[in-house]
Amino acid sequence: MKDTHKHQGLRNQLVATICEKGITDKNVLAAIANVPRHLFMDSGFVDFAYQDKAFPIAAEQTISQPYTVAFQTELLQVKSNDKVLEIGTGSGYQTAVLLEIGARVYTIERQKELFKKTKLFLPKLNYKPKKIIFGDGYKGLPEEAPFDGIIVTAGAPFVPKPLLAQLKIGGRLVIPVGEEIQTMTLFVRTGEKDFEKHELGDFRFVPMLKERN
Repeated sequence: MKDTHKHQGLRNQLVATICEKGITDKNVLAAIANVPRHLFMDSGFVDFAYQDKAFPIAAEQTISQPYTVAFQTELLQVKSNDKVLEIGTGSGYQTAVLLEIGARVYTIERQKELFKKTKLFLPKLNYKPKKIIFGDGYKGLPEEAPFDGIIVTAGAPFVPKPLLAQLKIGGRLVIPVGEEIQTMTLFVRTGEKDFEKHELGDFRFVPMLKERN
């Protein structure tokens, strides 16, 4: 569990790379510079941790490409103390980025293996979400709603209505929508029943799993 000057140097290079790709939010860039991504990856991939690529983790899932994490986080426009729901805890890397910015994070993971691993792992790095929940992301977390932001880190075949319903007025949902290839989609809640929708390019995510009945 070491984080060295060498790792920090590699993170600074990674930040330069995602800046070149168009990320400008200073808080997002600072979070990417601070989170030790190599500690979130299997030991066989540690040497590649600061490449701007996705890599496999447990349970046939992936740790997202840093640019994708930065892009989604920037779209969310997270401010310190915002209440954010994350669907798909995965390795916990995106969770850590949100916590670095100062968000109060509630995160849901569908894969039991990843849930158990990440729930123990994040506090060891001093990353403390408000709640890490094993459950169905399609349902959101109604008992903690409304949220300033909701971020979905898996490909959703459709937009779950409960997630839209759990946004504050002015809140933002960032979700990749589609089957094989997903369109990154931003919804901004502008009224009780009104939402602005923005489509922001194609991405590839692992599929968002639904609870089996």
